[in-house]
Amino acid sequence: MILAIETSCDETAVALVSDQGDLLQSTVASQIALHAPYGGVVPELASRNHSKDLPCLVEACLNEAGAAVSDFTAIAATSGPGLSSSLLVGDTFAKALALSRDLPFYSINHMEGHLLSPFLQLRSAPIPPHLALIVSGGHSLLIDVKGIGDYNVLGSTQDDAAGEAFDKVAKLMGLPYPGGPEIATHAQSGNPKAFDFPRSMVGRPDLLFSFSGLKTSARYQLEKLPQPLEKDTRNDFCAAFQEAIVDILCAKVAQAAEFSGHRVVAVSGGVACNRRLRERLVSQEQQAGRDLYLVEGEYSTDNAAMIAYAAFRRRLAGIPSSSMHRDINPSWSLAEPIL
Repeated sequence: MILAIETSCDETAVALVSDQGDLLQSTVASQIALHAPYGGVVPELASRNHSKDLPCLVEACLNEAGAAVSDFTAIAATSGPGLSSSLLVGDTFAKALALSRDLPFYSINHMEGHLLSPFLQLRSAPIPPHLALIVSGGHSLLIDVKGIGDYNVLGSTQDDAAGEAFDKVAKLMGLPYPGGPEIATHAQSGNPKAFDFPRSMVGRPDLLFSFSGLKTSARYQLEKLPQPLEKDTRNDFCAAFQEAIVDILCAKVAQAAEFSGHRVVAVSGGVACNRRLRERLVSQEQQAGRDLYLVEGEYSTDNAAMIAYAAFRRRLAGIPSSSMHRDINPSWSLAEPIL
């Protein structure tokens, strides 16, 4: 089996995948409560708690799976992108474990983990060439996926990512951290047409994203409203803001699918668990006659199951393991080599 460790930001995660691609165990220790008073992730606190939680989490993961260190055939860890201090904890721990057991080590790109996460249920069955949308707090990416390790980034955000826009506007509204789920909850009771927000970059020939203008528009409109917001006004504002982001993402997916010619679309990342986005994508892709793979909610945010699965897929594809001398890369792009 393959043991994987994920510590790219503020979640400490460990997972086990069998050599047949079956997910045996996935355990996550969340730090949301720790960072909530600061309205965002504090790198020093994150890395300190990774160091404290990781050994116990590995032990707990093994116990729950009924496994032992002697059962491993490979070790994997997220080596980028992410917070350098957080990445270093998991990467170093995994390398030390691999060296102690003389096992192959896989340095996994966090975004590759997200990219492959919608296909966890396929296990070892072939993953079709497809268009991938990764949408999270730090990333908004459209990727042409021809095969494992063969990724062509078609478009990315020029400023804020979609999840970042959700969190920042939620903070302006005084909603708790993390803000994206808070906005989604209030939006369920709101009118998405109550406020007018721009659909930035939609209708352009490129496949780029931009959410800073949308965020600025939200700030200006909030400044004109009586504070604190009445319940109905808050719900309407959340619904309209959410709808703007969903419109942008859906429009870009449709455009990228036509451009790439893919008849399969896969969507992953933390924002992929947004119910409105999922509803709209299901409807859009059905009408277009394309197959849609949506990541399951529990694997949409940071987790080690997707890291273990990425390592499994590399082994299955015959891609060599990584060098122990490879350093972490906090800005590692999917466009760069995976080894």
